[in-house]
Amino acid sequence: MRIVIQRVGHASVTIEGEVKSAIKQGYLILLGIEESDTSEDVDWLVRKIIGLRVFDDENHVMNRSIMDVNGEILVISQFTLFASYKKGNRPSWLRAAKHEISVPLYEEFCKKLSDALGKPVGTGEFGADMKVELLNDGPVTIMMDTHNKE
Repeated sequence: MRIVIQRVGHASVTIEGEVKSAIKQGYLILLGIEESDTSEDVDWLVRKIIGLRVFDDENHVMNRSIMDVNGEILVISQFTLFASYKKGNRPSWLRAAKHEISVPLYEEFCKKLSDALGKPVGTGEFGADMKVELLNDGPVTIMMDTHNKE
């Protein structure tokens, strides 16, 4: 699994002109799933996201977690995180998992993240054409890959 996590002042996702989800301070997470991903990848990411300390404390040092600031989370499925651009100029999406693998893992990720956060997470709609708006705070943008844990 790969994520791009952005610390935001606010974020929303609109589908066919209707706002599906909107959050205030917290994280916008773009989630990509590949064929080899499992529940263990979900668990590892959830632990890292909940424990990540990238919100400022009283001394303006990134020392607080999403839990410490009572933040919110919006998760958007993003198969393009597995783009292969090795040949030519048109990306290939062969590494992105098929729906029968990615939909259950996306739903599991959102549920486990919601349980760990103690409140619902906002979501987009899997496979929909989504318009995502955000105010990146910092900016703070971090990438994580469960197959390349740094």
